[in-house]
Amino acid sequence: MTPEEARSELQRLRASIDNLDAALVHLLAERFKCTEQVGRLKARAGMPPADPAREAVQIARLRSLSESSGLDPHFAEKFLNVVIAEVIRNHEQFLDEVEG
Repeated sequence: MTPEEARSELQRLRASIDNLDAALVHLLAERFKCTEQVGRLKARAGMPPADPAREAVQIARLRSLSESSGLDPHFAEKFLNVVIAEVIRNHEQFLDEVEG
């Protein structure tokens, strides 16, 4: 492979990565729109922001999906934990709004 061919292939791969990154951002935005609705509903109903049982199910589900997709399950769990922490933080804000 010549350096020019390698640069061309690198450019193609990076364009795919950029498209996937954009898709991930859009998917996360949609996910957070849904979790916002969940948080507002839970706040109005007086339910706690966190749901450890649900989180455990989601982590197990994501680990299984990761394994079947060839993604490191440990990485997927770390990623989901970051998302869950942000969701809980948002849900706590909704609860403060209802109580405040």
